[in-house]
Amino acid sequence: MKILFSPSESKSKECDLSPFDESSFIFKELFKYRLEALQIYEDYLKNANLKELETLFGIKNPTQEFLQDLKTAPTKQAIKLYIGVSYEYLNFKTLHKKAQNYILENTLIFSNLFGVVRANDTLPFYKFKQGAKLKDFNIEHFYKKHFSKALDKLLEKEEVLDLRAGFYDKFYTPQKKVSTYKFLKNGKIVSHYAKAYRGILLRVAAENEVSSNQELLSKLPPNLKLKEVKQLKLKEEITLEILD
Repeated sequence: MKILFSPSESKSKECDLSPFDESSFIFKELFKYRLEALQIYEDYLKNANLKELETLFGIKNPTQEFLQDLKTAPTKQAIKLYIGVSYEYLNFKTLHKKAQNYILENTLIFSNLFGVVRANDTLPFYKFKQGAKLKDFNIEHFYKKHFSKALDKLLEKEEVLDLRAGFYDKFYTPQKKVSTYKFLKNGKIVSHYAKAYRGILLRVAAENEVSSNQELLSKLPPNLKLKEVKQLKLKEEITLEILD
C-alpha cells in the first residue's frame, strides 16, 4: 500500500545532510523538471518586492534565511523536515524502527516547491505558501503534467490511501481507486482536526504495518468511529466521527 500525504507550512531549520542532487529524489529521470521549477522560483525571488515575498512565504518581513541558495543548502529527510500539525501527531521520531521504515518506504509527500517526494527524500529548508503564484507559472499544473504518468505507473499495482488535503489533487489526481478520509465532530466536518487525524492515521498504519485500507479501519483508535463510506467514482470517501 502507498500513502499520499500533504506537506506543511512549518519546517525544521535544522538540516545537516548534503545538498540535494538527482539521487535525492524519487523519479531520477524527472529531476530536470524539479530544477526547472526551482529556477523559476529563484528567479522570482531575485526580482520580488517585500510584499510579493511576504505573499509567497506566508510570513511578515522574511529574513535572509528564506532567500538562501537551495541548490547548495543542507537538507533533511522530508518526513523530518515538515513539522506542522499532521507531523506533530504522526510523531515520527517516537515510532519503532519497523514503523519508521514503513513510512519511509510507502509514503509520498507533495511538496509545494519540489513536487512529489518520498518520505526519505532529502530537501532543504524552504518557504512556499500553499497556492502561492510565481507570476504566470502554475507550479501545481507543471508537476501534474510532468509527473502524473510516473506516479500512475508507480501506483498501478498498489492500494492507495490518500491522506492529502484536497488542494493537492492539483498536483496529482490518481487514475485508480483510492481511499480518502473526512472527519466529523459534533455533527460538523472539521478541517483543523483533519490535519491532526491524518497524522494519527498514518501513525496507526505504520505501527501496524497495514497492507490495506480495510486493515487500517480495523485498527482505528477508540476515539474514532466509522460513520459512513461513500463511493464517488474512483474515490472511496470514508467519514470518521471524532468521539472525544
